[in-house]
Amino acid sequence: MSFSPKFAATSEKTGNSGTLKKVLAAASVALMLAACGPSDSSFPTTTGGRGPTNPNPDPNAERESIFGEDGLVLFGGDSNEGSGGGGGIGVNSFLWRASLDTVSFVPLASADPFGGVIITEWYSDPASPTERFKLTVYILDKRLRADGLKVAVFRQERAGDEWRDAGANATTSVQLENAILMRARELRVNTLEADEG
Repeated sequence: MSFSPKFAATSEKTGNSGTLKKVLAAASVALMLAACGPSDSSFPTTTGGRGPTNPNPDPNAERESIFGEDGLVLFGGDSNEGSGGGGGIGVNSFLWRASLDTVSFVPLASADPFGGVIITEWYSDPASPTERFKLTVYILDKRLRADGLKVAVFRQERAGDEWRDAGANATTSVQLENAILMRARELRVNTLEADEG
């Protein structure tokens, strides 16, 4: 069997490259096997005394938890029933529901029950098409309190084809806050009456 010189030159180049690949593969396998060897690591053990591995020597003592004194609470389970913050949301549920009810005439852009923020889209009253409003409601507390709520009102006026920012009347946000608080009180009274009856 005869080989052409062209094929012989190619196989010589491939042979050198093939040897290098074999050496690299063998070295990689050796490194992987060496990594599987015994470890000199040592793990702390409890000695029964006070120290970093056993900060509480009394086995019957209350254990500390990263989740707080009530542990990990899922799906409500609020121990403070008067707060009205249950139902898995991070704010007062009466204020949250009342806020959604009060601003329901405006399309919602975002509602975050854990952070207590409701943001609406821009709304233009058909009676005055040259101005539009946007509302942001902040629920700041888990308790039903007047200072646990803040409403920010943004107003724009049409100037030609563009909308330009304009100052909103300060009484508008106060009126909305009062309407939300009244609705929240109604919801709370209805809930208390339903629980009693």
